[in-house]
Amino acid sequence: MALSKCQRFALLGVGGLSSAIAFPLETLTMAQEAVPAPSTTSQVNIIQAAFLGFVQGMTEFLPISSTAHLKVVPVALGWGDPGVAFTAVIQLGSIAAVLWYFWRDITQIITGAAKAIASKDYQSYDFLMALGIILGTLPIVFFGLLIKKFIPDFDNSPLRSLTAIAIASIVMSLLLGIAERVGQKKRNFEQLDLKDGILMGLAQAMALIPGVSRSGSTLTAGLFMGLERATAARFSFLLGIPAITLAGLVELKGFLEEGVGDAGLISLIVGTISSAIFSYLAIAWLLRFLQTQSTWLFIWYRLAFGVVILAATYLKLIPNI
Repeated sequence: MALSKCQRFALLGVGGLSSAIAFPLETLTMAQEAVPAPSTTSQVNIIQAAFLGFVQGMTEFLPISSTAHLKVVPVALGWGDPGVAFTAVIQLGSIAAVLWYFWRDITQIITGAAKAIASKDYQSYDFLMALGIILGTLPIVFFGLLIKKFIPDFDNSPLRSLTAIAIASIVMSLLLGIAERVGQKKRNFEQLDLKDGILMGLAQAMALIPGVSRSGSTLTAGLFMGLERATAARFSFLLGIPAITLAGLVELKGFLEEGVGDAGLISLIVGTISSAIFSYLAIAWLLRFLQTQSTWLFIWYRLAFGVVILAATYLKLIPNI
């Protein structure tokens, strides 16, 4: 059943609940995962910084989990831990990229909402869009405090080990494969209903588990619900904008507390620029790719990624940190 404008933005608000919860928490844990102990922190040179920026940028918005890759890649390459400061700062590059890509949408919503408030036109498309995004962002505060209160040692939880990340990657590859097979992939934004927002919001909450991937879980849910691939991806990006930004601000606070450290200012700048460029390219590429192609590329990649990590940790080629 087609949605009215009010229903459509109510959907945005509901769907955004888990976006606000899942993406920031995955992003926040990613900024901390690479630091099992201060003694393992190593200096990052310019070449390494550019490459890690590439890894961050290419995996943040693809359905393959940036958390997993930023934890696995430096360890696998023997570079050691780049540190909280470095990881937090290059994450800001991805935030800049998503804001850059959707800047026209964002400015339209903000200016349109302001005009609607001035004219008291509370049924305005832009006003309802802005309201939906704001309401969808509020739960991050509640659930963030809830996790901090009841799981104070979440940073060292077994859920964040390489084994757990590998298992999550394999499970999500299987779910995405099933969704690709059974999903009708016919419905667009005009055909969304409230149930779609609730189900996609629940799927986004799965990204609380490192390795699941927020974009991966929402894309999977969207396919199960019969959404077009590109529609599911774009909806996920729009819902994630405030959540990613809030997560970046939290990480920036951690960076200011930690200081530049061994990473070096030039390496931080290079990594951030690299992250921004490749994040932007990844967003643009994924939206175009999913207009004509299936998700099997990501399904097979995630399956292989998980199997390789499990094998490497079992054989003790890399530590299960």
